[in-house]
Amino acid sequence: MKKHFYKTLNKINKKVLPSYSKKRLDLQKASKVQLAIFGWKLWVTKKALD
Repeated sequence: MKKHFYKTLNKINKKVLPSYSKKRLDLQKASKVQLAIFGWKLWVTKKALD
């Protein structure tokens, strides 16, 4: 059930949050909000794959 929750959350993130890798965002020049979104998406994806 836990894995299913993270997979669902990952699908919602894909639709709602922006994709910075497609926009070729330089992480050294990213704002704190952009880094937080990037970290959140990375954490959710990692949990969905475990």
